[in-house]
Amino acid sequence: MGRSEDNLSGGSGDAARVRLTEALVGTGEEDRSAFQRVYALTSAKLFGICFRICGDRQAAEDVLHEVYLTIWKRAGSFQPGRASPITWLATVARNRAIDWRRANPARRTGPFEWADDIADGGIAADDAIIAGESDRRLHLCLDSLDANQRSAIRAAFFDGLTYAELAQRKEVPLGTMKSWVRRGLARLKDCLDDD
Repeated sequence: MGRSEDNLSGGSGDAARVRLTEALVGTGEEDRSAFQRVYALTSAKLFGICFRICGDRQAAEDVLHEVYLTIWKRAGSFQPGRASPITWLATVARNRAIDWRRANPARRTGPFEWADDIADGGIAADDAIIAGESDRRLHLCLDSLDANQRSAIRAAFFDGLTYAELAQRKEVPLGTMKSWVRRGLARLKDCLDDD
């Protein structure tokens, strides 16, 4: 088990989920100390998501600030039975970072491969997102997709790339990329619905 997992959970993934769920529910009730716990438990992971998508440390810090403002405002809408807390939080971070990227397309600094070298003391954001039982199912379903569909969906959702960026990266027509993603998402839905 990684160092960050120990810090987050005190040794157990289930305990980590419970602690984070309780803190997030408390945040939804406008409990400032619960909000501080959410921040302490998740800031490294959410910063990693923002940084991977923004590609710029200062931008990622600015986006992360907006992420926590959004969490403070929307925590009351979190439903523990629908999603794991880290998935819900990661979705907020991803969406905010993508909004920033769309508003600042010229500020992209380059490929994100080097972003994995950031020492945030935590496990990778991708690992945090695919952590719980339902997320493992998603991961298995992703692995069952065609390689082109799988890589396009992962790049779109984990790196925040647009259809145009994906098509350029893979050197395929935009229509082909859209087709890969749409078909992949349809197959992914079917796989997840097969429970």
